Amino acid sequence: MEITVAGTRLTRRAPKENFTGTVWQDPVIMAPAPARLNCSRVSFEPGARTNWHHHPLGQTLYVISGVGRVQTKGGPVREIRPGDTVWIPPGEVHWHGGSPTNGMCHIAMQEALDGVYSTWLEPVSDAEYGAALG
Repeated sequence: MEITVAGTRLTRRAPKENFTGTVWQDPVIMAPAPARLNCSRVSFEPGARTNWHHHPLGQTLYVISGVGRVQTKGGPVREIRPGDTVWIPPGEVHWHGGSPTNGMCHIAMQEALDGVYSTWLEPVSDAEYGAALG
């Protein structure tokens, strides 16, 4: 058993090449092999969002505060709120982030396949992000 003491994992700003706006990441765990779990607490300011991306083994998001948005490529923009759980199947291209007027914080959980957790794609355009909720 290993206990990581609170405050010893540093908050970091999410890389600008994969996110629009201000996004903060707090690592929860990157489990050592043979486990494959990578989990972070991710905080999006209003209007902030991920690029389009996908995960080889899927991703689970658990919203803990705020109001956010999520969309699968070709699908409607959906609103997400505290207590919502979002399951994104393996290989499904999607994005997630805060709403235009509210920040959002979620726990993001994904597993690696051959060391790969995520494949990052192009930024979500303002038109895609601002589309009417479906």
